[in-house]
Amino acid sequence: MGTTRTIEIAVGLFVAAGLAALFMLAMKVSNLANYTGDDGYTITARFDNIGGLKVRSPVSASGVRVGQVVDIEYDSEGYEARVIMSIDPEYDKFPVDTGASVLTSGLLGEQFIGLQPGAEEEFLKSGSEIELTQSALVLEQIIGQFLYSMAEE
Repeated sequence: MGTTRTIEIAVGLFVAAGLAALFMLAMKVSNLANYTGDDGYTITARFDNIGGLKVRSPVSASGVRVGQVVDIEYDSEGYEARVIMSIDPEYDKFPVDTGASVLTSGLLGEQFIGLQPGAEEEFLKSGSEIELTQSALVLEQIIGQFLYSMAEE
């Protein structure tokens, strides 16, 4: 009797640990674990193509996470995607000529915004817009261009 009770408790603990691991994995994949709140300042950037960028995607500079994507809108007048980012308050020294690119983590990983600081002495503030942007590379377009160039030869 005591042995079966011990096995039942061990199986229950194993199942609970598995559910906790699945919950942690879901939080990591959805970027909800990295939610920092609204205490940062917001900046915007416009891109021709954002690929698979999503709300809550990371914003990083030199590989360091400095914020996250708060909202993505479509500008029907300029035919561009408008990305609104929240930058953590401790990273308030990005020059006004900072560039933004949609990058991919690894070959097929998640997409994020990469910031490349410029050299101006004036800094971005809440409500600023980044003028220098580079859209996402779409793998299908690159393969199509390669195949088209191979067919011409």
